Amino acid sequence: MQNKKSTYLAKTGFTRIDLRAVLIDMDGVLYDSMPYHAAAWYEAIASLGIPCTREEFFMYEGRTGASTIDLIFNREYGRDATDAEKESIYRHKTELFSAKGVARPMPGAADFLHEVKAHGLTPVLVTGSGQQSLLGKLNCDYPDIFSPQTMVTAFDVKYGKPHPEPYLMGLKKTGVEAWQALVVENAPLGVEAGTAARIFTVAVNTGPLADKVLLDAGADILLPDMTTLAADFDTIYRNLNH
Repeated sequence: MQNKKSTYLAKTGFTRIDLRAVLIDMDGVLYDSMPYHAAAWYEAIASLGIPCTREEFFMYEGRTGASTIDLIFNREYGRDATDAEKESIYRHKTELFSAKGVARPMPGAADFLHEVKAHGLTPVLVTGSGQQSLLGKLNCDYPDIFSPQTMVTAFDVKYGKPHPEPYLMGLKKTGVEAWQALVVENAPLGVEAGTAARIFTVAVNTGPLADKVLLDAGADILLPDMTTLAADFDTIYRNLNH
């Protein structure tokens, strides 16, 4: 762990880590929702006659809906989608996602959030999602953890992940610097966003991607799941703040 910390400090030019906040992705971290998202995106895009695979949407996780649609349209048609096309496609995707039922909380996530609070840290939600069905569940599944002042969603940013804007906004809302925060992500684009914001980034591989994808994206630490992160959090905290 000390090697990971030293590498991070050398990479960023910071002289220390003084954790005060944890910036947390939602899909694939707090909820086991990515299989539903990937399937809904696949069905919505395939219905347009555009070739795609379910697996590719795990790679796009973290982008805003508009950014994902533009990516697909540029690949297929060589242009961005119109506003009307984006609205129609995202509405269809949202309907498909909602029809799949409510995603369950990710095993270990509640224990992890308890650890965050027990260490006196502020939890901040940073998600590219605009799915109200999940956002509305947060207070039910994770009561007294997040508030509107500690949430960054697709509605708050111009640029989605992998741009650092979502995490930079998370820092701003919390009033901390990059060296005072930790990012928890499960997606390569989210990892890229966290590292681009110069925040120590922990990747949890809760999906089907190879570990190498998350490490290549710049993860400072890689863990297999949220249960392991919850169990190891005290050790991570003490080593980073040492």
